Amino acid sequence: MIADCTGVILAGGENRRMPYPKAFIKIGKESIIERNLKIMGFLFKEVFIITNQPEAYFSFGMPMYGDIYNIRGPMTGILTSLINSRSKRVFVSACNMPFINQELIQYMSSKGNGYEAVVPKYNGKVEPLFAFYSKSMINSIEDALLRDNRGLHDFLRHKKVKYTTAKEIKRIDPQGRSFINLNTPEDVAFYLHQRAA
Repeated sequence: MIADCTGVILAGGENRRMPYPKAFIKIGKESIIERNLKIMGFLFKEVFIITNQPEAYFSFGMPMYGDIYNIRGPMTGILTSLINSRSKRVFVSACNMPFINQELIQYMSSKGNGYEAVVPKYNGKVEPLFAFYSKSMINSIEDALLRDNRGLHDFLRHKKVKYTTAKEIKRIDPQGRSFINLNTPEDVAFYLHQRAA
């Protein structure tokens, strides 16, 4: 179990491009959120969901928190996570990521000493919704949001971030499947059906 860290699923997206809630897409017999809650339950003593639609997730029996500001975007969810966590840091993942890798989460956790965040950089792309964030960032995230600076990538450029490299990631997750996110029916068809065929 990863010490002094909370596992968080961000389920606050608007779901505009999918005709059904992304968290409930089936991966075999389990939904994405069921699978990811199991992984997080194994890794973290505290686990919760950030959502503004708690009625959709009551059946999981997990603590839930709504965004503390009515400001769209994942930064608001990360801020809400940090404020409500009993730990010094949080690991967040989006609710539409069907293949998060437990071993990669553990590896990234071990690299966080002295950093405000641990974030993967895979094939040149930063992946801030599969990342660790420290409570030391609360004030700066809140300040950015209140100034309407909601871009996570720009925000992280000015922070003390440990970027997990593609070389490191590929040793554990060779195809970078942890960073796949399903936003459209076409994504579901490609990643879950076509690739499995």
